[in-house]
Formats: sequence, C-alpha cells, structure tokens
Amino acid sequence: MEAEPELGAEQLKEEPMFGVLDIVLLVALLGLGGWWLLKNRRQAEEPTTTKSYSIQPTNLGTQSTDNSFIKKLKSSGRSLVVFYGSQTGTGEEFAGRLAKEGIRYRLKGMVADPEECDMEELTHLKDIPNSLAVFCLATYGEGDPTDNAMEFYEWLQNGDADFAGLNYAVFGLGNKTYEHYNEVAKYVDKRLEELGATRVFELGLGDDDANIEDDFITWKDKFWPAVCEYFGIEATGEDVSVRQYKLTEHLEVAPDRVYTGEVARLHSLKNQRPPFDAKNPYLAPIKVNRELHKHGDRSCMHIEFDIEGSKMRYDTGDHLAVYPVNDTELVNKIGKLLEMDLDTIITLTNTDEDSSKKHPFPCPCSYRTALTHYLDITCNPRTHILKELIEYTKDPQEQEKLRSMASTSPEGKQLYNQWIIQDNRNIVHILEDLKSCKPALDHLCELLPRLQARYYSISSSPKVYPTTVHITAVLVEYETPTGRTNKGVATSWLAKKQPAKAENGPAITAPIYIRRSQFRLPTRPQTPIIMIGPGTGLAPFRGFIQERNNSKEEGKPLGDTILYFGCRKKAEDFIYEEELTEYVNNGVLKMHVAFSRDQAQKVYVTHLLEKNMDEIWSVIGENNGHLYVCGDARNMARDVHDIVLKVVQEKGNMTESQALAYVKKMEAQKRYSADVWS
Repeated sequence: MEAEPELGAEQLKEEPMFGVLDIVLLVALLGLGGWWLLKNRRQAEEPTTTKSYSIQPTNLGTQSTDNSFIKKLKSSGRSLVVFYGSQTGTGEEFAGRLAKEGIRYRLKGMVADPEECDMEELTHLKDIPNSLAVFCLATYGEGDPTDNAMEFYEWLQNGDADFAGLNYAVFGLGNKTYEHYNEVAKYVDKRLEELGATRVFELGLGDDDANIEDDFITWKDKFWPAVCEYFGIEATGEDVSVRQYKLTEHLEVAPDRVYTGEVARLHSLKNQRPPFDAKNPYLAPIKVNRELHKHGDRSCMHIEFDIEGSKMRYDTGDHLAVYPVNDTELVNKIGKLLEMDLDTIITLTNTDEDSSKKHPFPCPCSYRTALTHYLDITCNPRTHILKELIEYTKDPQEQEKLRSMASTSPEGKQLYNQWIIQDNRNIVHILEDLKSCKPALDHLCELLPRLQARYYSISSSPKVYPTTVHITAVLVEYETPTGRTNKGVATSWLAKKQPAKAENGPAITAPIYIRRSQFRLPTRPQTPIIMIGPGTGLAPFRGFIQERNNSKEEGKPLGDTILYFGCRKKAEDFIYEEELTEYVNNGVLKMHVAFSRDQAQKVYVTHLLEKNMDEIWSVIGENNGHLYVCGDARNMARDVHDIVLKVVQEKGNMTESQALAYVKKMEAQKRYSADVWS
C-alpha cells in the first residue's frame, strides 16, 4: 500500500513539469491576451466619432436592482419618501407633486414605487431624522389595491412589523360610486397605526366621481402646516418652479435608436416576442369592425382582434387593454400653436439621479411621438399644470386667470371647476383660448400625464373563439359648452380601423394585452345565474352566454341563464339582438328587455327587476345561484344593489341588517359580482 506513492514521487522527479507542446501553447495564449489588451487600450484612447448628443435608447422595462430606498434617502440627504399605488397614473402624479413640494418645507423628497422597494425597510425609516412616509394609494376594482401596491398591501395584512417611530400620512384615490370607496387607503392608514406608527396628518380621501383635484389640494394645503407643526419646522416661503427633467435635443441620431410608440422595449412592436403584457403589448390584427346600432346618430362597434400564434390566453369575463393613439389634428395644433418642429428628437432625463424613473416616457423620441403615443392631451389639466403655465403667459389678464385657477381660494376653485371641468377644456383648448400662453414644449411634455391604456370587457368566450378576442365599444363624441367637439381617444381611433379597406394592404392592427378579472362564471354550469347589463354592459354576458351554450352542446346540464338587458329603442340600439334571440329559441337563455324610449313612460332594467322579485330570490336565495352586474356604477349598479337588498329582505323574510349581511356574504363568496364604471 505504501509503494504506490513512492513510485509516483519518483516519476515526478524524472519528468519535466511542461512538455515542448505545453510551452508553445502557453506562449501563444500569452501573446493573444497581450494583443487583446493593447487593442482595447487603443480603442479607449481614440476619440469617439459619436457626438455627445447621440445617446443609447432607454429600456423602461429595466429597473435598478438596488431596491433599498433607505440607502437612497441617506445618500442623497432626504427625509421624505412618497409611495404610490397607481393604476392610471393619478396616484403617481400626486406623489410626485408632494415630493416636489417638500423642498419648500425643508423636507427633500423622493417618489417611490412600492413594487420596486424592499418595504420591510419601513421599520428603519425612523433612523433618519425628521423622516416621513406618505402613501398615495388608489383603490381599484372591488376594493383591491393596484397591481404595484398588491405585495405591500398583503405584507401589511399578514405581517406584524414594529412601526414604532415611523411617521406617516395617507391620501386615498377612489370613486364614491363604487361600494368599496377608498378601501385600500382606509385600511393602510388604520393598519400602520395598529402596528405602532404615528399618523402625522389625517387620512385624505379623493373622490374621482366629483373633483379629485380639489380633494387633493384641499387636503395638501392642510397637510403641510400639520407637518411643519409636528416637526417644528417653517416653510421657506419660496414657491419656485423646479424642473424635474432636463432636455437634450439630438441633432444626429440613428433612426433605429429612436422610439416610435413602443411602451418599453425598443422595436418591440416590430420584433414581437411573448409573453405579452402591459409593457410588451401584442400588435393584434383587427379581423372584424362592424356597426351594431341599426339606426340613429350614435355608434356602437363590435371589434374582433386576432390573437392566433401570440400564446395569449383569456378567460370569459377578462378585460382587453388597448393602447390608443391621439388624434393627429390635435397633435399638429400643439405644434402650430407653440411654433415648434414636432419632428425634433429629444430626451428628457430626470434631474434626480436616485430616481428609478429616469424618463417620463421612452426616450429618445420625437415631440410628435411623445404627443401622439405617450402623453394625454385630451384630459382636463390639473391645477399644478396651470400654475406652471403662468410664467409662459405674457398677457396680465390671462396670467391672473391662471393664477386664480391654480390657487386654493374658493373663487379660484369655482373658476377652475367652471372654465376647465364644466367647459371641458384640454391643453389644446387652453392654448387656443389664452393666446399669450406659449409654454416650452419640453416643459409641457414633462407636465402632461401619460396616455393610459383603455380597458374593455371582453365580449367573447375562449371556448368558442380561442383565437380571437371580441370587444363591444360605444363611439364617444360630444359637443362641449364652448362649441367644440370632443372625441374619445380610443374609440374614435378604433372606428377608423376598418379591415375591409385594407384587404390588399398591410394588416390593420392595435397594441393589446389581457388584464385578468375576478368576474367569473360559476364552475358548475348547472348553477343558475342572473346577468344585469344594459347597453354595452351586455359585453361580458355575451361571452358568458356563449360559454353556457357551449356547455349545453357538450351535453352538460345547464342551470337557468337569465339576462336583463336595456336600451333606448328596439329598432335602434338592441345590440346582438339576432344572437340573443337564437339563444332564447334554443332554450339556453331567458331574456328580459327594457326599451326606455319605445313608449310614453320610460322603462328601465330596474323596473323589470322589481317586477320579478320571486325569480331573483329563486336564483340567489333558494338555489344558491350567482348574480352579475355590468355597466354604469353611478346610478344603475347602485339601484340594482338596493333592489337585491329589498328582494333578500322581503322574499327571504329577513331584517334590514340580516339582508345586508346576506348580500355581503354573497359578495365574499363571489356570488354577487360587479364589473362597473363611472
């Protein structure tokens, strides 16, 4: 056993460590390495031929991997962090305004997306003197947090962190027409206090059904004095405009490095690759775009998008998101009014190097692309935009008008509500009516909110149409009090996309993605259902009925499928009449229809529901069925809710409180679902 190592040792002594071939290879490798190093050094020393104003495009889908907001606060000498939960951009906008104003109160601020932060670090915010966390949180759907705040919300619900020493305030964004008004903000405000945090100022509740801008500035103007008093600080008194982004104009830039409407990845609309989502939409060919109204001056479109080969999947009841494009005429008007070349290529770069949001939209791009694809130029501008316009306005009277509307005085609020909200002015109308107002276009691009995707209830079933997604959309067009015609951004754009006109040309397409919903059919087809959907509220129920019919054709037992539909006139806007009638004739559907204007006395869906209380109770009370509502949240959905309570109370022989508890339980069990909008 001992002889083997000795023999090996002898062999090592007798043979050299490297053979001739080994030495040749080693020298060759060393030579190659030296040449590579010398080449790179020369390249580094040579002056670049690319001009300084030509930059690489940004990829908004890629974020910094460092998610420590505490480290960013400390390294930049900040003590205020404003988190936002935002689905449409308003919460993020409010957060940005608060963070920007903090400098006036000696609180240098930072905006933060909770999805990109390690929120467990909140327990260490107290280590920063005079620190404050503000939360601008929207409530979405049926009392749910927004997508980017979901993880933080669930962590608060399930965790028991010690927030002693954390100073906080919450402003909520909601809509009073919905049952779960501002539920997320209310919960976070209460939960933070339960976990030991200190509320610096009372919870603010913004109502988007009324005037959420007024709600925000009213809350904000009381919030800052409360913060000053709490921390023992004084306002600097300075009310200066601070630009968040710096402008770079590109005199020379390769066209293939410039964004032309992509949401995140450059060329993503040309070089498509799944999975498709909000940051990577699918450019879907439009197969069908037909009119559903038979007569009258209104229009309702049935549109079918081809998703074959995209690997996209949807369920009945989901939503289709469509990225629209602004009207070319409006875009050109801005260029003409401001005397700007809209084809100038620009980049706007955040002056805050610690911000995860480096650009307000994908850059570099042209002004035309920004105004067409990325910015909302048809919304009513909020007061902070009007405030920034003052310095660009020469006429003293026009200046005073803007100053008044941007103020918090009762007269100013009234003027803003009348001149902007009631008269329905967008930024183009303001520039037309205030002729001396000529803002820098790059500053305007910084101020205007992002153009958001539009969501439509899917009106098809994947079991019947696996390779197409259908939507049902009313064309929005109306006259304003100033005599102008306002058009819906998405529907007026979609109305022009007629595939029949492009049979021999390129496909007519639109960028889309699927947004998941909780609006679902019961798993067992024999469970009875009631669907209440006047107008385009019928959309998801068309998919429901298709799916129930498919179950029947497969030989499965089918429960009652009852539809309550309403429109103005049978001969005018009874959409999908032939389809629905066929389902009735085949024994799949039972239908109640209210035509509000076909007789002297108006009849609505709610009238039919009140007449059929026994039928409703039979489904939701005696047979454990499901009830669905889709459509207008402000009036119809509320009225339906009241009728359901009345049915449960009267037909179920319950007290008012018992009926309310019963309906709440139905909602918790997903047996009472609503897909509504205001």
